[in-house]
Order: sequence, then structure tokens, then C-alpha cells
Amino acid sequence: MSTYTITELAREFDITPRAIRFYEDQGLLSPTREGAGGRSRVYTARDRTRLKLTLRGKRLGLSLSEIKSLVDMYESPKDTSAQLNLFLDLLARHRETLEQQREDIEMALAELASHEEECRRLLGEIGVPEPSGAKAAS
Repeated sequence: MSTYTITELAREFDITPRAIRFYEDQGLLSPTREGAGGRSRVYTARDRTRLKLTLRGKRLGLSLSEIKSLVDMYESPKDTSAQLNLFLDLLARHRETLEQQREDIEMALAELASHEEECRRLLGEIGVPEPSGAKAAS
């Protein structure tokens, strides 16, 4: 059975050992302890998979509690349809949030462009050149 050290996992996934310890504190990972006083963490292939799924969930914008419930369901495939339905619900909520954020950003950019255009128009009316650092809206 393959095992990993915290350093190996940190290097493989390009994260800090501190992040891995944090995920352990959150109940996402549960390494065994070895060495004097149990100071050395030993991660199994199961922990590696859970870490990989955790990082994937973070990239999708899921909270750690959402990730934990999904990963825990992944490990007990009694009812795969329940897991898939939960995941679809989570994804739909996050898609909705991201689409709203995109709409908000597009509105803010349009408003900025409008203000920039108005400033340029006013500067042109009074014959003042734009500052050299001013960037034209695209």
C-alpha cells in the first residue's frame, strides 16, 4: 500500500504543509501517526484521493463543509444517485452565484467605461490632454 509524507503531498499538489494540516483539522484527512510521540504523519492513498478531491472542490468554489460531505459520501457508495444529486445541487447553486457575479462585473465595467468616456469628453471640451497613464476603454 502506498504511503506519503506531508512533504510529498505538499510538493505533488503545490500547496503548503500547513494547508494539509488545516484540511486534517477540518476532518478531510486522517493520517496515521508514526515515530517518537506520533510526530510524523503518514498519508495513505485514501488521504491522497481525499486531498485531490478537496482541492478540486476548492477550485469549483465549494466550501470545506460542502467538500467534506461530498467526499464522505464518495467513500460510502451506498447510494450513488444521492451523491450525484447532491453534487448537481451544489454545482447549480455555485453556477448561479458565479453567473450573478459575472453579471455584476459586466455592469460595473460598463459603468466604468461610461465614466471614462464622459471624463474624456469633458477634458476634450476644455482642451486638456488626457494624462499619460489613462488607458482608453476597449
